[in-house]
Amino acid sequence: MDSKKNEFVTRLGKENFQMKKSLTTILLIFATFLSFNFKVADFAVAEEPAAVIIDETKYPRCVLPSPEQVLWQEMEQIMFVHFGPATWQNHEYDDLSTPLEKINPEKLDVNQWIDAAEAFDAKMILFVAKHTGGFCWWQTETTDYSIKNTPYKNGKGDVLDELAKACFKRGMKLGLYISPQDIKNGVGVGGKAKNPETQENYNKILRQQWEEVLSRYNNQVAEIWFDGSVVVPLEDIVKKYSPRAMVFQGPLATIRWVGNERGIGPYPNWYTLKSKDAKTGTATAQQSDPNGDVWMPVEIDTTLREHFWFWTTTNENKLKTLDKLMETYYQSVGRGGLLLLNSAPDTSGLIPEKDMTLYRNFGNEIRRRFGNGKSVAETSGKGSLVELRLQKTTSIDHAIIQEEISMGQRIRKYEIEGLSDNQWKILAQGQSVGQKRIEKFAPIKVDAVRLRVTEFSYPPIIKRFAVFNIGETTNQPMNANATENKPEKDAGEIRVAEDGQFEFDLSPFIPFAEQYLLRIKSDSQVVPVEKISLQIYGIDQPNFITINNAAEVNLNITAAPDMKPNSIVIRGKLKQKNAAKYRLFVQ
Repeated sequence: MDSKKNEFVTRLGKENFQMKKSLTTILLIFATFLSFNFKVADFAVAEEPAAVIIDETKYPRCVLPSPEQVLWQEMEQIMFVHFGPATWQNHEYDDLSTPLEKINPEKLDVNQWIDAAEAFDAKMILFVAKHTGGFCWWQTETTDYSIKNTPYKNGKGDVLDELAKACFKRGMKLGLYISPQDIKNGVGVGGKAKNPETQENYNKILRQQWEEVLSRYNNQVAEIWFDGSVVVPLEDIVKKYSPRAMVFQGPLATIRWVGNERGIGPYPNWYTLKSKDAKTGTATAQQSDPNGDVWMPVEIDTTLREHFWFWTTTNENKLKTLDKLMETYYQSVGRGGLLLLNSAPDTSGLIPEKDMTLYRNFGNEIRRRFGNGKSVAETSGKGSLVELRLQKTTSIDHAIIQEEISMGQRIRKYEIEGLSDNQWKILAQGQSVGQKRIEKFAPIKVDAVRLRVTEFSYPPIIKRFAVFNIGETTNQPMNANATENKPEKDAGEIRVAEDGQFEFDLSPFIPFAEQYLLRIKSDSQVVPVEKISLQIYGIDQPNFITINNAAEVNLNITAAPDMKPNSIVIRGKLKQKNAAKYRLFVQ
């Protein structure tokens, strides 16, 4: 009896196995049929993530920002104000030709400037209180080349003071740009003079200028700009009056220039760099290193009128389009950077109405896409996997990721995946996140989305993971960085002496503050450079030029190229002279 029972159980088990096997085969055939009839366009199927158990004790401490750096980065957008004698001269840089009695901006209204900033949600105004010409917009005792000798308010006006008070009243942060370069005093980029006597005299002037303004506004000053770095000792004054201000370039730098004036942030955008690079005071995004030991994020500056910092009677037709500004937004804020967008009042002291309209349209479009309440859904979380279930199947086309940057920039690689037709599909992939990463992808209907961090330096802390259904947009954010796809220009023949030494006037080939790559070629082959030096207006600037690993030359022009003959000159030596003719190429 027992043997028959065992035989029945065995036969039943085999039949059940065959039924399961047949059912599995049927399901596989059905799935194959579906795959042929429903093509997943543009999206790869994602692999199921392995369970990640995070043991935080295994990770070293990551580099952290200061509280002031966090607040600065969270602003995301700020506004420049370029206004000076150049405005009356119809060109970019003050040539000292305008009589002071002609500078009388009778309609000047600093509240209109603040209106412009608020229109696109800028959180700070960075005022150029003194540009390279040396003219000062406050009541200074250091020079006669200032507002006190103009008709504005009978010589009693003080535009800096008006702006500072209005900003304080309206809750707008204030930043100050006082150029170290001073043409009126015969001093070059970085406040560097041609001789010790002039240097000593100018040190006193620039120190007094900064003492005047910082002693008046103290911690109201949220950012200090040393355009082109600074050699004048100012550390004691800054630390005394405005120790919490972010500092752009120079020995006290806490933020970096991105390296171009086109509004393009790098991607990936790492906030850290090596301390040896940070100490130069002229580091750019080029020195970014995810394994660096100093936190120093980049500031991404650009113009509203392409490419003019100051208003002229003829550059209205150079206003950027709204599509261009949105592209800039994606390539700056959307890459985790801070956007510094320019404004340029005209000779009346007001920002032109067409510019104001563009600021309003820019702000409205940002808010239309990403404003409060615009997300389909959002969440936060900690760890390598953050999932967001939607209430119903919904079409999405954008995602925003934000790290809790007060705890460091931890993400190194990630994927955004969407659950569509019961399959997880890859929607976007990237590397750095930081303060904000905006991802745009083809519209897709999903039931859920998830952020999968595949590489990190320390367990990720996701401040915000949000998805959006924005709809069709005309701007297509470029994936390329600013250094990619730049044309290489033939600057002409370069004469090389028998010992390999050469000299070349680069001035006609350097139209903008930018990072450039210089190559010397013979018969289309790059010739290695052994030594190189740079003179700007006849003054050595060693921090702005280096030879890279390929024996090419990296040139970093940070301020005031005016293309005048012999204003930017390089001198150097080839490793070996082995040809009759050489040509210089600029990229």
